[in-house]
Amino acid sequence: MTLFLSTHENKIDKKGRVSIPAPFRAELSPESFQGVVLFRSNTYACLEGVAWSYMQEIGNRLDDFDLFSAEQDDLATSIFGTAVQLSMDGDGRVVMPQDLIGFANLSERASFVGMGAKFQIWNPSDFEARRDEARHAVQSKKLTIPKGRGHE
Repeated sequence: MTLFLSTHENKIDKKGRVSIPAPFRAELSPESFQGVVLFRSNTYACLEGVAWSYMQEIGNRLDDFDLFSAEQDDLATSIFGTAVQLSMDGDGRVVMPQDLIGFANLSERASFVGMGAKFQIWNPSDFEARRDEARHAVQSKKLTIPKGRGHE
């Protein structure tokens, strides 16, 4: 299982090329598709990034909705309709489409934020605010990680 950890900040060139952080590339190396899938977050002004196998899992989860239901259609449209499959070059770089760069308010730098099975790509200053907001929510709501299956 792919596990993305930590936060890495990388430069974006004028053509939209950015290096996928080396630890993320290492996690992606066993995948059949050597690249990433990016799509617009449905919650924040950032991009969601996943391995191809996880994108297939998202598709399988959407199958749990009634076929042709409004919920299934809305989720499929907002995720798969904006998703791009990006191959990495020999240096581990991808070329992000300009519409995704604009959506996430990216310019010269991008923060890659590991979130377990997925990662997010943020404008670095926007991410600082989001990180602080998340920490405050965890503390104020006293959030903890639930026990896993079989550990009860």
